[in-house]
Amino acid sequence: MQAFTYRNQTLHVEDVSVADLAETHGTPLYVYSRNYFLRQLTELRQAFAAVDPLICYSVKANSNLSVIKTFAGAGAGVDIVSGGELFRARRAGVDASKIVFAGVGKTHSEIEAALREDIRFFTVESEGEVERISECAVRLGTVGRIAFRVNPDVDPQTHRYISTGKQENKFGMDPARVRQAFKRAAELPGVEPVGLHLHIGSQILNADPFVEAIHKVTPLCHELREQYDTFKTLDIGGGIGIVYEPGDQQLKPATLAERLLPLLQELDLQIVMEPGRYLAGEGGILVTRVQYVKDSYRKKFFVVDAAMNDLLRPSFYQAYHPIVAVRETGETVMGDVVGPICESGDFLAQDRTLPDVPADALLAVHCAGAYGFTMASNYNSRPRPAEILVDGNNARVIRERENLDDLIRGEKMED
Repeated sequence: MQAFTYRNQTLHVEDVSVADLAETHGTPLYVYSRNYFLRQLTELRQAFAAVDPLICYSVKANSNLSVIKTFAGAGAGVDIVSGGELFRARRAGVDASKIVFAGVGKTHSEIEAALREDIRFFTVESEGEVERISECAVRLGTVGRIAFRVNPDVDPQTHRYISTGKQENKFGMDPARVRQAFKRAAELPGVEPVGLHLHIGSQILNADPFVEAIHKVTPLCHELREQYDTFKTLDIGGGIGIVYEPGDQQLKPATLAERLLPLLQELDLQIVMEPGRYLAGEGGILVTRVQYVKDSYRKKFFVVDAAMNDLLRPSFYQAYHPIVAVRETGETVMGDVVGPICESGDFLAQDRTLPDVPADALLAVHCAGAYGFTMASNYNSRPRPAEILVDGNNARVIRERENLDDLIRGEKMED
């Protein structure tokens, strides 16, 4: 399905007019398609049905409770990276047995909270983390299941900030260290080593890096399976990309499955997957209203009410997001879409062919369902946007727009 389509020259999300949503709820505004989220999950699940994977939605992509609950209600688990995400997942009703906890810097309190919830397993990034989980588990009188993160030294062919599987990255351990760490973990009290984890990066549009990574860890999987009865799981992470820029070719789940399934079936392990961007990215937009149109000698500046604090990716990653007019127009112009923040890096698009719209027109920034609101901030004391979830012809506010009192909540002034 297409989450966003034009009807009578007005952009709709499912059966709801985006213009009407903007009039009702104001801008900037995040809008998501519930049925698009579910379709993506179904497509991935069907493609890999032969290995019956546990699909754990990556909460960091979009951590709204209603979004988490949408995926959990369809049988998905979640991949978390903090105690706060654990809290969100449990509040959204995610079964603890379907929660996997990644991240290189877990604190004592985060580990203990996850142990009390009895999550499926921790993704372990270092030997020191194994020791800490053991200490916490012994103190609580329980056992923590762990999967060691292997760094296979594979180039994911993506932006260097979201590459995680090369030797120079901070994530995981090389196979030789994993062998030693697995042996040590098998001897420690309070921990049970149950598997391996690998996640080589994000926004990957080619199956080759995934195939290379599985090939590299296959000998280690066979070795550990022979030596340890507890070794039963391979978590292959996430990273499937989406179409941001013209010319991007979508890596279809069926295409990826065709390459990976023979390798995974040979391993005969429980497979876990951790998609985030693939499930949520193209199912969301950021709606913004043009405040001013400013002409320069060679292009136009469309000054809008959304900014880098609302959608950081263009400034942080120099990322491309498609931008369209909510009310369709055939006129285009070379220009920038910029926000009101006092930074030259505050832009949503630069040197781009854009819809030529007047002040007060609405624009929609596509591919904003993942790493949009979750990376938003209150920089320049700007309240964060509302979030709307659309299901057919029903639109529901799933996060209220922040107000000025929200900006100073928790702050204290001296007398």
